[in-house]
Amino acid sequence: MCCLFTTLVLLGPRVAIVVWWLLDPARWGLAFDTFLWPLLGFLAFPVTTLMYVLVFPGGIEGFDILWLAIAVVLDVSSWTGGAWGNRNRVSGGYAG
Repeated sequence: MCCLFTTLVLLGPRVAIVVWWLLDPARWGLAFDTFLWPLLGFLAFPVTTLMYVLVFPGGIEGFDILWLAIAVVLDVSSWTGGAWGNRNRVSGGYAG
């Protein structure tokens, strides 16, 4: 199970979310009360959603907050990394 999970994370967090939800829906039911939050997490914050489901069953305390913060940083950096890398290609952008 651990190797399958690692392979799915490397393929992409959204694939990992779908497969993990199909294999263990009870864990997702414990983590979320409604379908809205996992859906929004799937669309906007997939790494944070995976991390939340991973740390939630024991309660969020101690280092769990650090793991969630790292996941949020990874999600936000995936949005902004492309803009920073292509800043010189945009016309009218700062090329200094």
